[in-house]
Amino acid sequence: MLEIQQLPVLNDNYIYLIHDLDSGETAAVDPAVSEPVLAALKLNNWQLSYVFNTHHHADHIGGNLVLKKQTACHIIGSEADRQRIPGIDQGVIEGDCLNLGKHTIQIIECSGHTQGHIAFYIPEFDALFCGDTLFAIGCGRLFEGSAEQMQQSLRKLTALPLATKIYCAHEYTAANARFAFSVEPDNADLQQAIGRIKHLRANNQPTVPTTLQQEIATNPFLRANSPEIQENLAMQGATELAVFTELRERKNRF
Repeated sequence: MLEIQQLPVLNDNYIYLIHDLDSGETAAVDPAVSEPVLAALKLNNWQLSYVFNTHHHADHIGGNLVLKKQTACHIIGSEADRQRIPGIDQGVIEGDCLNLGKHTIQIIECSGHTQGHIAFYIPEFDALFCGDTLFAIGCGRLFEGSAEQMQQSLRKLTALPLATKIYCAHEYTAANARFAFSVEPDNADLQQAIGRIKHLRANNQPTVPTTLQQEIATNPFLRANSPEIQENLAMQGATELAVFTELRERKNRF
């Protein structure tokens, strides 16, 4: 079995610890800072085996070097981003597989937010660690990639089973939901989600992981074919890429 622990850090980041109970191996996903990881390892009496980096931004790799020095962990990131991942030991590409104990982790390339962004997918546990590509009711800003790249990456992720749990790296859901409501206010699934999000955040509880099924029902960036969204954008009959691009630009200004 795998145990997943979610560590809230900085203003709105999440670091994930994935622990295999049989082998004792543990991976830290996107360690923005080292101290909470080291504290959790000590509390659980776990040894850090790996760091998995989805991309090179400082709030995802900031703890790499300290963790490597303290634990001798093996750092894994995108081969295309090798020069920007501190302490990297192993570069991976689309289709590569890793092992945590006996569990297989598949690498999915998903550029858009950055070039060289990757996700870590554990099919046996329906778990996707997707960094800043897909958020609960949102997607990452296009800092380096194009709208077309991001849309293609999201299509890869939405091809996974609907039960897939989305372990994204930020607690952006409340703001994302406000934007989604502005472009698709009659979406009943979104209305229900907003109520749930308000309750969770009022009690200082995380809104992630979400599920792929929930995202397909509520996330405007996965719903460019929605007649209501197209009508509200005055883009009836436009291509899904054009609608997606307009959504991303509006979210940037929202």
